[in-house]
Amino acid sequence: MADGNTPNTGVAHDQLRSIVERIERLEEEKAALANDIKEVYAEAKGNGFDTKTLRQVVRIRKQDKAERQEQEAILELYLSALGMA
Repeated sequence: MADGNTPNTGVAHDQLRSIVERIERLEEEKAALANDIKEVYAEAKGNGFDTKTLRQVVRIRKQDKAERQEQEAILELYLSALGMA
C-alpha cells in the first residue's frame, strides 16, 4: 500500500484498473459457467436423473481413490454403529 508521501503514478493506476477488469471478466465467466452447469443439471433432471445424486457423484469423482475409500469406510462404520448397515 502507498503511504501518504508516495505520489499516485499512472502505472499503478493502470495496473490496478487492469487487475480489476480482469477480475470482473473472470467473475462474468464464472457466472456463465455456473449457469451452464445449472442447465446441464436441469437437462439431467428432465431425463429422469436425480440431481442430488449426480452432484454427489461429481463430488466423489473429484476425490482421489484413497480419500474416497477412507470416507466410505468411516461412513460404513458410523452406519453400523447406529444399526443402519
